Amino acid sequence: MLADDPRLAAILNHPAVWRGGSAALSSAVPTGIPALEACLPGHGWPQVGLVEILTSRLGIGELYLILPALAWLTRQPAARWCAWITPPAGPFAERALPPWHRFGPLEPFAPTLVAHGVSLSRVLVVRADAPLWACEQALRSGACDVTLAWVQRVQPRALRRLQLATERGRTLAFLFRALSAHTLRESSRAPLRIAVQPATEGVRLTLLNSRGGTRGDVIVSFERP
Repeated sequence: MLADDPRLAAILNHPAVWRGGSAALSSAVPTGIPALEACLPGHGWPQVGLVEILTSRLGIGELYLILPALAWLTRQPAARWCAWITPPAGPFAERALPPWHRFGPLEPFAPTLVAHGVSLSRVLVVRADAPLWACEQALRSGACDVTLAWVQRVQPRALRRLQLATERGRTLAFLFRALSAHTLRESSRAPLRIAVQPATEGVRLTLLNSRGGTRGDVIVSFERP
């Protein structure tokens, strides 16, 4: 029977496919962090929507937090693109560092992505003079499962446009911005907004916005190599 065909099931359950009166069976993307999942609506990252991640500085562990999600998404049977929009450029640090520091202000480092289960065949790196525009186009295209973008200043109206673009393209977006007094005060249309700051052996996550979830702090400890 067609209903028992795993290939058809994979297509119907893909987040890019809309079915009237129903949704894809999986409504959340695993974070790989039980303490964080306990606070999030659906107990994971949303499959569709804008997630703002505010960091006190680059390379403190923000990408380590989303690697399990990237691995899960890029290894789905009908996986779409995992787009990196204008990732910060810089030399790769060869000295011994914890794995999350291998990113920092760096190009996506293929061996590290592979080590964490990310399928490189689904990774797309985009360089653009207008990263917000490029991010919006990637989200609206319907060609991506997840988009990562790094920007400085963003107007509330632009955040609203990005959120609407995630809904149109059925895409998850991670928007990385600097944590400051200004960004903490401003309003945001992002359903999920998280501040990331260094902590002993890891990071402290503060859930600023969590529509349908809980607010508060979560300490995430990283294993040393």
